Amino acid sequence: MKAVIQRVTRASVEVEGQIVSRIGAGLLVLLGVAKGDDERDLSYLLEKLQTLRIFGDDQGKMNRSLVDVGGALLLVSQFTLLGDTSKGRRPGFDLAASPEAARALYEQAVERLRSAGLTVETGVFGAHMQVELLNDGPVTLIVDSRRQVESTGLKS
Repeated sequence: MKAVIQRVTRASVEVEGQIVSRIGAGLLVLLGVAKGDDERDLSYLLEKLQTLRIFGDDQGKMNRSLVDVGGALLLVSQFTLLGDTSKGRRPGFDLAASPEAARALYEQAVERLRSAGLTVETGVFGAHMQVELLNDGPVTLIVDSRRQVESTGLKS
């Protein structure tokens, strides 16, 4: 799984001219699911989303997590994060999971984050969306579960 995590002051998703979700301060997460991603990838990513210390403390240092600050999360599926641009001019998407597999992990992510007590809003899976955000900092991070899993040997 790949995720682009942006600390935001606000973010929203629009589909067909209608705002379908919106958050205030928190995280906008663009999520791409790769072929072969499984429970271990999902668990790794969800733990990161909840515990990454990227919000300022009283001294302005990034010492607080989304949970610590009570922030919201806007989770948007984005298969283009798995685009391969190494050859030619058009990205290839062979690394992306099938829509069915990606939807299952995406919906599981939403359910588990909500079960953990987080405020979670979503885009519309598979829809053409306009995402608007006000990046705070700017703070933008990329989390790739495969890199972590490979470097630690967590996945066999």
